Amino acid sequence: MDHPPALPEENDRNANDLRERTFLPELLKGLGITARHFWKNLFGTRDANVHVLDRKGDSLVTTVQYPEEKVLYPPGYRGLHRLVPREDDPAKPRCVACYMCATICPAQCIYIEAAEYETTDPSTASRVIEKFPKQFVIDELRCIVCGLCVDACPKDAIRMDTGVHTPSEYTRQDFVYDIPKLLRGPPVSHPSDPWFKRGGSEAPEHVHKEAHTRIGEGLVQLKLPQGHRVEVDRSHPVAITKFYK
Repeated sequence: MDHPPALPEENDRNANDLRERTFLPELLKGLGITARHFWKNLFGTRDANVHVLDRKGDSLVTTVQYPEEKVLYPPGYRGLHRLVPREDDPAKPRCVACYMCATICPAQCIYIEAAEYETTDPSTASRVIEKFPKQFVIDELRCIVCGLCVDACPKDAIRMDTGVHTPSEYTRQDFVYDIPKLLRGPPVSHPSDPWFKRGGSEAPEHVHKEAHTRIGEGLVQLKLPQGHRVEVDRSHPVAITKFYK
């Protein structure tokens, strides 16, 4: 039985199938596209805009050439720690060594050693603050960048607004930041700072609105039921108030 002659469309399909099976045409097309982009990116002008999606120019390389190019951090980025300097004395931090940041730190990466200013310190503001950190150390390798130390500080003495991340170092000890490495950035001042409230470390001249007295000292009249009495035992370092029926 004779077969009918093949149609022209079938001949073209057979020819296309042969070319597709050899992969040569598609390989040449792919190599052409790759070569075109290669030479364009190699010799073309490149936009150095850090916003990768908005690059313009002949070269469309989107890789950020770090460290010459750096991606902008968002406003809420928690960067490297810094101790905020005092506005009256930028060489000293605002920290009063209250240990709140070290206490709340979940990674236990903050170490503080407190000291006291001498009453003969020539700086009036220092005498008002009284306490200061003799040592303030942060282990950046242990830090989990949670920002709780910034939230807990009552004096706005520690911030994470540097806008930079922890740089690379050669030894682990270089990641331990002390006061000379942490004390940087613009100083900060608040109306509630103690040196704006008091002129020295002496007791204030005003009288407290409510006297701080202990029960049984005679300054507070107690209304006890009939037959009850109160005695104060002062033989101990702290007076003990006893109630008797």
